Amino acid sequence: MKKVFAFAVILIGSIMGVAAQNNTFTKEEQEIINLSNDKWQWMSGKNVEKLADLFHESSQFVHMGGYWGKEQELNPIKDGGIWYKKAEIHDQKVKFTENTATVYSIIHLNSVVGGNSVRFPFIVTEVFVRENDKWLLSSLVFTKTLGE
Repeated sequence: MKKVFAFAVILIGSIMGVAAQNNTFTKEEQEIINLSNDKWQWMSGKNVEKLADLFHESSQFVHMGGYWGKEQELNPIKDGGIWYKKAEIHDQKVKFTENTATVYSIIHLNSVVGGNSVRFPFIVTEVFVRENDKWLLSSLVFTKTLGE
């Protein structure tokens, strides 16, 4: 009986894990998800030009060590003080309100900070605003979660 129960728990957990990673998005949601995922690629590739074009002039960034604006986010990426090597995205959701799209992501972020490799689990909140028919990143908030 214990073997059957253990098998059932593993099977249900596997199905739930696959379901969590296979979100079906509307066309509008997928547009924002693609933009969010592009941002992670640009951060990984240190593509400051693309990021500068994406970040709203009054954007704010909240990290474990504080919060700051657009230039303070771009400078360490450009200078190599932080390298967002890879975002392992486990789940994403999108919510819309008028000209605002909010992306909620569960990730593990692999980075090099001050020469040290780190990997942290985060819930990331990204707020995009639509201005002049273009989505711009207004806010990026990292919330560190407990454990792996």
